[in-house]
Formats: sequence, structure tokens, C-alpha cells
Amino acid sequence: QVQLVESGGGLVQAGGSLRLSCVGSGGTFSSVDIGWFRQAPGKEREFVAATSGSGITWIGGSTKLADSVKGRFTISRDNAKNTVSLQMNSMKPEDTAVYYCAAKYHDSSRPTDPSAYAYWGQGTQVTVST
Repeated sequence: QVQLVESGGGLVQAGGSLRLSCVGSGGTFSSVDIGWFRQAPGKEREFVAATSGSGITWIGGSTKLADSVKGRFTISRDNAKNTVSLQMNSMKPEDTAVYYCAAKYHDSSRPTDPSAYAYWGQGTQVTVST
């Protein structure tokens, strides 16, 4: 069982930056894939970024980013601190959403598919104003 807690959300102006953190407990944090997803009002939950567990590399590398955030967002993890961070720069109003981190033990499922993740945090609100 993995528990996840997100933090770092808030209100930021367009063009600004925020850094979200996801702290895990329980299980073996270093071995799980961690994904960030977001959900805006009236929209489906969508993939933002993911990082693979230790010793695991997906096709293309150990991290993945949605096309809509490439060049602006960066995902990183510190297994010693059981933390995965999402650095968000050059933010846009369309980045406004509740952001969730999620965990899954590595399998053949796609890291971009929210249904593949068994463990979820409570979410943190990010609002980007014009």
C-alpha cells in the first residue's frame, strides 16, 4: 500500500512558475512508477508527466511528458526523500486544474493511462490567471 500527498499548488500569473511535490509512504517508493495527472472542471483526467521506478526504463527514457507541457514542465524524483517533483514554468491559463500524483508498481501498462495507477493522492489545486 502506497500513500501519496501532494503539495505546492496555488495561484500564479500566466508566465509564472510553481513546483509541486508528491511525497510517498508505505511500500517501496523507489520501485514504483509515479505519474502526475490533472483534471480541469468538466474535463477528463489527463496525463501530464511520469517517472519510472529504479532500474526501469521505458522506450524513450525514464521520464515522459505530455506534448502540451514539453519544454515547460520537468519531472524529477529523489528516492532518498520519497519525493517526486513537478517543476512548472511558463505557465498558461490552460494549465489550471487539480493536479494529482499517482503510483503503480511497474507492469506492462502504459504510464500515460490513469487507469493503470492503483494509488492516488488527494490532489492540489493549481490556478493560472491571465
